[in-house]
Amino acid sequence: MSDGPRYNDAPRMSDPSHDTTAISDRYEPAAVEERWYPVWEKHGYFRPELPSKKKPFSIVIPPPNVTGSLHMGHALDITLQDVMVRMKRMDRFNTLWVPGTDHAGIATQVVVERQLAAEGKTKDEVGREEFLRRVWRWKEESGGTIIRQLKRLGASCDWSHERFTMDAGLSRAVREVFVRLYAEKLIYRDDYIVNWCPRCQTVLSDLEVEREERDAEFVYIKYGPLTLGTVRPETKLGDTGLAVHPKDKRYKKYVGKTLDIPSVDGNIRVKVVADAAVDPKFGTGVIKVTPGHDPIDFEIGRRHKLPIRTVIGFDGKMTAAAGKYAGMDRFETRKKIVEDMQALGLIERIEPYRHAVGVCYRCKTVVEPLVSKQWYVNVKPLARKAVSAVRTGKIRIIPESWTKTYYHWMNNIRPWCISRQLWWGHRIPAWYCERDGSIHVSRADLTACPTCKGPVRQDPDVLDTWFSSGLWPFSTLGWPDKTLELKTFYPTSLLVTGYDILFFWVARMAMLGLQVMRQVPFRDVYIHTLVRDPEGQKMSKTRGNVVDPLVLMDRYGTDALRFTMAGLAAPSVRDVRITEDRLEASRNFANKLWNASRLVLSNLEGYDAAAAARRPRPDLAARWIESRLAAATMDVRAALAGYRFSDATSTLYQFVWSEVCDWYLEIAKLDLYRGDDAARRLATQHTLVTTLESTLRLLHPFMPFITEEIWQRLPHEGDSIMIAPYPTASRRQVDAAAERDMGVVMGAVTAIRNIRGEMRVPPGTTLAVTAKPAGGHTALLRAHAPLVQSLARATLTVDPRATRPRNSALGVVGGTELHVALEGVVDLAAERQRLEKEIRRAEEAIAFGRAKLARPEFAERAPAEIVEKEREKLVEQEALRDKLVASLEWVG
Repeated sequence: MSDGPRYNDAPRMSDPSHDTTAISDRYEPAAVEERWYPVWEKHGYFRPELPSKKKPFSIVIPPPNVTGSLHMGHALDITLQDVMVRMKRMDRFNTLWVPGTDHAGIATQVVVERQLAAEGKTKDEVGREEFLRRVWRWKEESGGTIIRQLKRLGASCDWSHERFTMDAGLSRAVREVFVRLYAEKLIYRDDYIVNWCPRCQTVLSDLEVEREERDAEFVYIKYGPLTLGTVRPETKLGDTGLAVHPKDKRYKKYVGKTLDIPSVDGNIRVKVVADAAVDPKFGTGVIKVTPGHDPIDFEIGRRHKLPIRTVIGFDGKMTAAAGKYAGMDRFETRKKIVEDMQALGLIERIEPYRHAVGVCYRCKTVVEPLVSKQWYVNVKPLARKAVSAVRTGKIRIIPESWTKTYYHWMNNIRPWCISRQLWWGHRIPAWYCERDGSIHVSRADLTACPTCKGPVRQDPDVLDTWFSSGLWPFSTLGWPDKTLELKTFYPTSLLVTGYDILFFWVARMAMLGLQVMRQVPFRDVYIHTLVRDPEGQKMSKTRGNVVDPLVLMDRYGTDALRFTMAGLAAPSVRDVRITEDRLEASRNFANKLWNASRLVLSNLEGYDAAAAARRPRPDLAARWIESRLAAATMDVRAALAGYRFSDATSTLYQFVWSEVCDWYLEIAKLDLYRGDDAARRLATQHTLVTTLESTLRLLHPFMPFITEEIWQRLPHEGDSIMIAPYPTASRRQVDAAAERDMGVVMGAVTAIRNIRGEMRVPPGTTLAVTAKPAGGHTALLRAHAPLVQSLARATLTVDPRATRPRNSALGVVGGTELHVALEGVVDLAAERQRLEKEIRRAEEAIAFGRAKLARPEFAERAPAEIVEKEREKLVEQEALRDKLVASLEWVG
């Protein structure tokens, strides 16, 4: 008996009801996916070893909203992370992939407020305590949806380590960081102009304000001797100054003066100041300064000590300071005040104007700049450290082109407003003494003033969601406690995320990680593309173009979706389109792999691995496929090391489809189906098994379900492909001679097949081929003539002195001529007529295409993509014409 594993002798980890010896005719993704994920989870393959001597590899998941659902961005993000985690796990790293969800302050609160509204209630009516109870209840009811969907996608996270930003442990970390930063005078409270959403009733960061192009009126208002233009005439009521550029000679005589000018409520007094923030080329070169309602005006007002007058309130309505307009909506006031100024002769002219308007990212309400007392982080010193970490290579951003964006944001960073006027979130740990007015920041809840023992009240605001998210790499590992997880896995190895949150999240994690931990939070940051719809549009519910990844998984299979997602992740591409064609190609690829595996598994009767391993030197085809496997392995590893996911999938697709299936399997069939050479059959079985088994391991990080299903049926070592070694290869395993020689054989077969197709020779007809070999090809072609004859359905004569006969087609491979006899095979006269007709048709299409592209009204005015398509059509027609001409020469 042999001492190696034989077919179906390998250990199985599947349940007894699953027949591992049979493989169905069709690949059914749903059944396979449902079978294997629970098995992986049950066996603990997702969990790291603690303690361990293995090299650590850790990733923290960008936490999706706890009440959200999986979208295409998640599908891309999670796929790329899982590819890296699975590959590193197979490479014997001690892997930890931390999953979790974010409490999503505004988004979650808005949902629960709508639920209350449906009951005819408001949050103020039910009170803070009851409102938060409702939010927690809704989180418990709805919060598991996205976790189940991540599992459906195959995410191999350590679910025993799942975290939530409002967990007790993470909440403790948030309070600890707040207290430390406050003690270091990096957190402070100040009056500053902020972005205020009147609908959500909270502050928004600059990044939470979206810009929408809108049509407006540019109103030119007379201010005594001066005239200026504005799109917000309602804020005129809050003007406390006028400003011009210091070098604008037109207005030099007015600088420093206080003008007494007519307005809608009688005369007002405004001071004229000179400030470099004014653009002398915009409008008239004069701007009104409204410090209470414009960020630039606020800074000008501070520099020149101009008073602040707030005329629009937090509800979006005019305040008492607006006089007769008090209580009116801000946009109603805009119309009314223009009418009133026109009646008073204060309007010089009105022009149409299109500009970008800031709206709330959540509810799309127009944001109002308002001065408010808020909590801030002085991030300038933190940003300097984070910039240095990237410049010195401690943090590597891939693709490198994103470092410029990162530097620009960090070098122009402003104080970070971290307070939000919400109830759901981490409440700010600050208490105000009602007796002496002092402020106390504390790790523990306070019931009395530490100074005077007077009563205290806690700040009602909560922290910006991104504050807690910024601590994610270390808070999820147990900080502020000194845990084994923190010691082992921090800094994390890799962060994978989209470019849309490079500043929202990545930069803040870098700043807070360096400040709190004195170490970078991650080594590599891979910035991936954003997924668009097939027309290149951003997906949104309002557009109705949202593509649901769960629907795609049902339709095409999870592995097909994952392979497509990884294939879209090209470093040089900013945005990618998800199309049915790409998904169908990936599904076809999965089916191709399945059918190839069926062929192998159905021909392993009597296979003995140990006996096969003692075989003599393998034949040319076996040496070739083993060499190509080694090259593919090195290419895939190099691509993953550089986060070139699309290159990795391209290599795998090409190897499996074009080399294993199109060539080696066809060659192997010749040996498997002949019964006169048992040794050769065994050797071919061995090459098939080892090639397929290694290929499955190469593919596993991308397509985990189908690879496990097939791998379990092959002779193998170990319980799961998940923990089998990821293939390795070296240059020594690349057999250049085998690849060169096999290239000649394949080239000959391809040339004969092409001639058969172009001359429309029936597949069952055997062609007579004479080869006039180039130097070195004589012995090669004679030795492998049976292979060429079988694959090309031809008789092959190798004759170094051959001359091309009349009425023959010519193929050339590396200098070797292949003369394919056509007489008696093709009706030469009819074929000649057909080719001449096709050539004329192609010439007409070429002439039409050239004329169309030569017309300026088309080439210069048509959309670029239409013009490019016409050029491509022209190139195709020219290539077709050349091919037809060559074929015509063959028939004489």
